[in-house]
Amino acid sequence: MMEHKPVLLAACARLLGYPCEDFQDMKEELLAAVQEEMKDNELASRFGQAAEFIFSVPPKELQEIYVWTFDWKEKTGLYLTAHELGDSRERGAALILLQHIVRDAGFMMPSGELCDFIPLLYELLAVRSDNVHVRALELRLAAATERIRKHLSEDSPYSGLLNFLMTDVFEVPTEEEIRMLESKRESADLDELPYPILFGMDGMARSDSDLPIYKTCNGMEV
Repeated sequence: MMEHKPVLLAACARLLGYPCEDFQDMKEELLAAVQEEMKDNELASRFGQAAEFIFSVPPKELQEIYVWTFDWKEKTGLYLTAHELGDSRERGAALILLQHIVRDAGFMMPSGELCDFIPLLYELLAVRSDNVHVRALELRLAAATERIRKHLSEDSPYSGLLNFLMTDVFEVPTEEEIRMLESKRESADLDELPYPILFGMDGMARSDSDLPIYKTCNGMEV
């Protein structure tokens, strides 16, 4: 993983969370943290531009855009297994396996949130890139992120952030990897649990952790 990737993943995760009432309050701290960590000022500047598009939207309007974009539209949703399997009955099994990966990595999930919430998985990748099962998630996250990017309206305040993720954070998936993602959605009604859900999964789970705790939008630790 490139040196700058963890801080960028964590920062992008924050920007892709639901914009609660105090969302604007984190702007200066977030931009300053990225600037401090970046040796590449041009990279930090590109992130800052993407973030500014989001922060420039009035809070109430941004909340409406967020819900319309990420909650109501399937192709731009923020849940990994939904991109991989759609509404297939296999999604439940996929979520259980992913939950084992997350817990095995020692990551604490927010109460009430599905374990395949993409911003949460960005943070997991940021803090546990040393975990083989978490590293295996990166390809899946890149493919899903690219799918979101392709279907996001160009005038969306989030388009700059998704473009940034695919140009400066993730490697763009190959055509074959994209076809694999799409084919699993098409064949999701088959009885066999499909790749890439089993990739990098050993079925062991641990709940102990000394990692940073994921925070909900109201700032409470979970």
